Amino acid sequence: MRLYSRGQLVFVGFCSALVVFLILFGLGTFSRKESETSAVSETSGVEPFVLNVSHSPLQGDLPSLSTPSQKYTAEEVENISIYDLLNEAVVNITTEVLIYNWFTEPIPREGTTGSGSIIDTRGYVLTNNHVVENAYKVYLALADGTQVEGEVIGTDYENDLSVIKFDPDGRELVTIPFGSSNNLRVGQKVLAIGNPFALDRTLTTGIVSGLGRPLKTDTGYIINNMIQTDASINPGNSGGPLINSNGEMIGINTLIYSPSGGSVGVGFAVPIDTAKRVIPDLINIGKVNRGTIDIVGIQLFPSLVRYGRLSVSQGVLISRIAPGSLADRSGLRGGDREKAVKSGSSVIYLGGDIIVGIGDSTVSSLSDYYSALEDTRPGDIVQVTVVRNNKKVVVDVELSERRHTY
Repeated sequence: MRLYSRGQLVFVGFCSALVVFLILFGLGTFSRKESETSAVSETSGVEPFVLNVSHSPLQGDLPSLSTPSQKYTAEEVENISIYDLLNEAVVNITTEVLIYNWFTEPIPREGTTGSGSIIDTRGYVLTNNHVVENAYKVYLALADGTQVEGEVIGTDYENDLSVIKFDPDGRELVTIPFGSSNNLRVGQKVLAIGNPFALDRTLTTGIVSGLGRPLKTDTGYIINNMIQTDASINPGNSGGPLINSNGEMIGINTLIYSPSGGSVGVGFAVPIDTAKRVIPDLINIGKVNRGTIDIVGIQLFPSLVRYGRLSVSQGVLISRIAPGSLADRSGLRGGDREKAVKSGSSVIYLGGDIIVGIGDSTVSSLSDYYSALEDTRPGDIVQVTVVRNNKKVVVDVELSERRHTY
């Protein structure tokens, strides 16, 4: 048996205590929560879908990455740590679409590319709808270099969001935890990870440049409360995460303003709070179960206003209303068949109510109409302001379930 002097024993004890302290410090810094994060609000109206996440956001002090030969600033350490922790949760998405030749035979061809965030260890990926729209096949390139096929299981056209599911096949997936977008401040630091121009898992940084931006998508819907950022976002970044300095996703990078097609420092992201509202529906039923008013609505346009001698120039005309529907029973009035006019391939019935407001929202167009109903559920009661016989009338309307794909 080897004997140790008193000095040696003191030294060994000191080293042991130091090791224990460092282990506890490391665990405190990069703690990985075993609890699950719910992706549904209490008022969503569907059974909560609970996400399985692989870790918690960054907490506590960041580790020191500096060496005698290389010193990093505090901001660099933060950027490096967030990237190291989360980059494997970002996937590169490529699609195939079908075109038809002269013989009406379907032919697969390369579609769009984009990014996505793994939000659940079971293989759920959040991305933009325009990245996977009309896709015949969807492929995901994972951090380990493998490519797997995914399936689009839910789509929200109005917020340009989709959820893809793939089989992890035994992989221990890294996920990106959700933060909140309702307490953001202009000037706050943000990071974006994505695949611009197919350069996988690229990190860019910037700040929140603006909040509450309403933007119209290519499909004509208005997404409210968009986050504006100057973090460099380019083609291929769409669907990737916008992250705060705590390592939490606060937005989904979606649009850029660019006269040239490249980044000019004006990018936009869908708020994560919007995504958290709709993800349970997308996973459970494949679409968002929003409320609707059972009408055929026509956005007013100048020639229609002149021809019908209407007293307002903006709003949504109720051309037709479903007989016996909730909207019909509420007292809303549709147009008169005897006052029908043809506009292109459509027939418009004049004489009906003109919707100019829903709740606290002004309705000047169909985009406003859909935007005002974006957060509603079937069975909700909304106050609809209409112009009838040159006077404003407020009608309480119970919303129905949408029965068509929007």
